[in-house]
Amino acid sequence: MSGLPGVPGALARPIRPAGYTVLRAGPAAFLLHRRATVAAGVLALVLAAACVAYLCVGESFVPPGSALDVILGRPSPDELVVGTLRAPRLVVGLLVGAAFGAAGALIQTVVRNPLASPDVIGISQGASAVTVGALTFGVTSYAVLPYLSVAGGLVAALLVYLMAWRGGLHAARFVVIGIGVAVALRSVTTLFLTKGEYVVAQQAQVWMAGSLNGRGWDAAAPLGWALLALLPALAWAARAQRSAGLDDATATALGVRLGRLRFGLALLGIVLASLATGAAGPVDFVALLAPQTARRLTRTAQIPLVCSALLGALVVVLGDLLARRLFAPTELPVGVLTAAVGAPYLIWLIVRGRSGAAR
Repeated sequence: MSGLPGVPGALARPIRPAGYTVLRAGPAAFLLHRRATVAAGVLALVLAAACVAYLCVGESFVPPGSALDVILGRPSPDELVVGTLRAPRLVVGLLVGAAFGAAGALIQTVVRNPLASPDVIGISQGASAVTVGALTFGVTSYAVLPYLSVAGGLVAALLVYLMAWRGGLHAARFVVIGIGVAVALRSVTTLFLTKGEYVVAQQAQVWMAGSLNGRGWDAAAPLGWALLALLPALAWAARAQRSAGLDDATATALGVRLGRLRFGLALLGIVLASLATGAAGPVDFVALLAPQTARRLTRTAQIPLVCSALLGALVVVLGDLLARRLFAPTELPVGVLTAAVGAPYLIWLIVRGRSGAAR
């Protein structure tokens, strides 16, 4: 932070943008958006309440005190229900939702288009095609599938980028070509399903709908370690988003290497979306809904990364809770519920975009 050069009396006075608070830690200073900080705190509390409800509600009701005993490692008669069945599934849902929410925020920031979520522009479909192909060839380990999904997501993103590049990258062309590539990759996935054995194809169909059913610690651990390793990159991305939103002329004047910055953010978003897809399948529209809802809650110029991740986790946890109980004893894939909410929202975004263009 510095004063205004050449303005007497302002040299010692720091510049603080409206709505921000300066947080200092030794020689370092950080800007915190007050409304975004409050929103993140409220979302964290709501998410904690949703997690308690998730552990307590099911075929049998578990008292909150007993569920807490299991989480804290104390003796409880509900150890099997909470510790073995519900807790690992909850952890996978939290990680998958947070990864999708953060991925959507990063890619929408880079492309500057609210439609540019990983499941709309083909990244999730690329991850799905490779994962389903691996399943049909007998690869079922959750220690391997997320990384195969990352490879599929990166190949899909590279394909969309190369097809959309015309001496520059136009956001609308990138999204339209991404939608086309997504459709083509769904056909590849269908081809793998027709070539696989019947039982494997049925399992892959459930996975493709986006499901947490049957997810245990073997699915939670690889995803958790991968996201933990990405935390430094996410901390960098939260700061870099502000610069990535600059126009080319302003970024050049300020010495910001915009191309490298956007490439890094996009790569991180692709990896996050692909890891989440590998763990639970393509849970549609979470990466679309969470960033735009977070932006409206915080009223910030840039899409808030932390709030997007919290909202993504909240959507998946509540969606899976409803998917388990709405038609009990039948459990729906969580992707069915998120698609039921997200599809009308996508149509609304497209219609709103056309209306804006027609004015």
